[in-house]
Amino acid sequence: MTALSRNPYVRLVKPGIVGGNLVSTAGGFLLGARGAVDMRLFVATLVGVALVVAGGCVVNNVIDRDIDARMARTANRPMVTGAVGVPTATAYGGVLAGGGLLLLALIAGPLAATVAAFGLVIYVGPYSLWFKRRSPVSVLVGSLAGATPPVIGYCAVTGRLDGAAVILFLMFALWQIPHSDAIAIVRRDDYAAAGVPTYPVRHGIAATKQRILVSIGAFGVASVALPFAGFTGLAYLCTAVACGGYWLHVAATGPAAMDERGWAKRIFLASLGCLLALCVLMAVDFR
Repeated sequence: MTALSRNPYVRLVKPGIVGGNLVSTAGGFLLGARGAVDMRLFVATLVGVALVVAGGCVVNNVIDRDIDARMARTANRPMVTGAVGVPTATAYGGVLAGGGLLLLALIAGPLAATVAAFGLVIYVGPYSLWFKRRSPVSVLVGSLAGATPPVIGYCAVTGRLDGAAVILFLMFALWQIPHSDAIAIVRRDDYAAAGVPTYPVRHGIAATKQRILVSIGAFGVASVALPFAGFTGLAYLCTAVACGGYWLHVAATGPAAMDERGWAKRIFLASLGCLLALCVLMAVDFR
């Protein structure tokens, strides 16, 4: 671990989450640009989204500090150890998110900024403050926030919400469900100890598997809507079918006895592979 990665202010922004959201933002942007990439706008959009997501993650750390204190995996986070105080972290998150929204509004346009604000409010409001602590529905609520980055990227270029934007939103909202459920299975004991009512904690592995299968199937349908609606081509279609089929196969062939965590990790890794592949293909096989 480098000195930078140990820095409490860096850890608060959850760099892995920021990076993942930038991949989908870039995919949406490049789909909308259709080969005519304005690098100034592209960079500004990525920086703006990075700041908004980072700010949301910081505020989420503040809100979740009592939950994190009860889980072994998160017990050394900066808000739990006191490395960063609540007022400081709250201000830090606010400055990051506010700066990102301002940058998006000034350069990417008011529509992109509005979509980003919607995602931020959902994440730090209903999701973090209420649903995560009270209901397995939290993943569905959180998926609305997680689906906004590709839409932000797309709207930054096009300045409109059209069929492609709607499909992107549906795709990435549906993608979030099996991705998050897989994480919840891997960390099931931690969440149970902390009293977080994730779907696996509340309903068990068998029911979670059914939800994973249904949501992957729905994601597969949404992902092939882009080419059928005329926004991407054959290469994207073939990739979407292959990715969706593989992900569904991984989910359907488990869990073996005593291997729930290994099965869930395979679903998680497949979700990342699908995300990356589809973002790359929508960026290069546009119509």
